[in-house]
Amino acid sequence: MQLTVRHTTRYRYDAPLANAMQQIRLTPENGPAQKVIEWSIDAPGISRATTYKDAFGNRVHMVSRSEPVEDVEITATGIVETRDTNGILGHEPDATVPPRIYTRMTPLTQPNQAIRRLAAHAEDPDRIAGFHALMHAIRDKVDYKVGVTETHAPAAAALAAGEGVCQDHAHIFIAAARSVGVPARYVSGYLLLEDEQASEAHHAWAEVMIDGLGWTGFDVSNAQCPTDRYIRLTVGLDSRSAAPIRGIRFGGLEENLQVQVDVSQAVFQQQQ
Repeated sequence: MQLTVRHTTRYRYDAPLANAMQQIRLTPENGPAQKVIEWSIDAPGISRATTYKDAFGNRVHMVSRSEPVEDVEITATGIVETRDTNGILGHEPDATVPPRIYTRMTPLTQPNQAIRRLAAHAEDPDRIAGFHALMHAIRDKVDYKVGVTETHAPAAAALAAGEGVCQDHAHIFIAAARSVGVPARYVSGYLLLEDEQASEAHHAWAEVMIDGLGWTGFDVSNAQCPTDRYIRLTVGLDSRSAAPIRGIRFGGLEENLQVQVDVSQAVFQQQQ
C-alpha cells in the first residue's frame, strides 16, 4: 500500500522569540515494513540545518534561528510504501544500540505494583500469546479518551486514571514488558484510519524483542499488531526521546501549539 502524509505543526507566541533551537525528527526510515518513496520537510532554517542520526537511529535535523518571529510552521510531506508483516520487524544487525538498552526504566515507564500484576500476562512461555494477552489486558483497563492525561504522563498515572490516549497505552505496555526483563521501545508514527475517522496528531505504539522473531509491534489502542496502514517515524525509550519535535527557546512567553496530520492512500493507487 502507498500512503501519503502531510504533517503540519504550528507554533504561535504572544511575543517574538529571541532565539530558538529545535530537533526535528520527521523523516521516516526504510525498513522491513516500509519504503520511503519521497519525503520533504519545510521549516524555517531547514536548508541550513545540521543533520545526523541520534542514539536510537532517528534522523534529526537540528534547526536554529535568531531572528525575531512570532509564528513558526513546520510541515513534513511524503509518500511511503508499506507492507503488512504482522507487526514483525525482525532483528536489526545494523542497529545503533543493543536491544538491552530498551530494558532501561525511565520516569514515564516506571512500573508500580499494578503494572507488575499486568506484566504476569507477558510471562507466558508462548511469548507472542503472552504479549497479545498483555495488550488486551491494558486495553480493557484503560479506555481510549482524549484530554484525560497530561502530555508525557507516567504509565502508572495513566493506568490509575483508567483512561488515556495511545502514548499512555504504549507507556504502560513498555513498563510491563521491561519489568519482566524484555526489551521494549516506544514508536511514534502515522496510522491510516477508516474513512469516517479523523487522523490523530500522530500515533504511538510499542515494540518488544521476542526471541526467534526480533522486534514485534503491538498497538494497544487498536488492540492489534501494526499492519500496512502504519508508518514508523521515530523510536525511543519513551514519548520524550521519540518526540518528532523537541526544542528550547528564549522569549516568546506563552506558546500556542497546533498539529494537523492527514494520512491517506495514494490517489493513483485508489484509481487502479
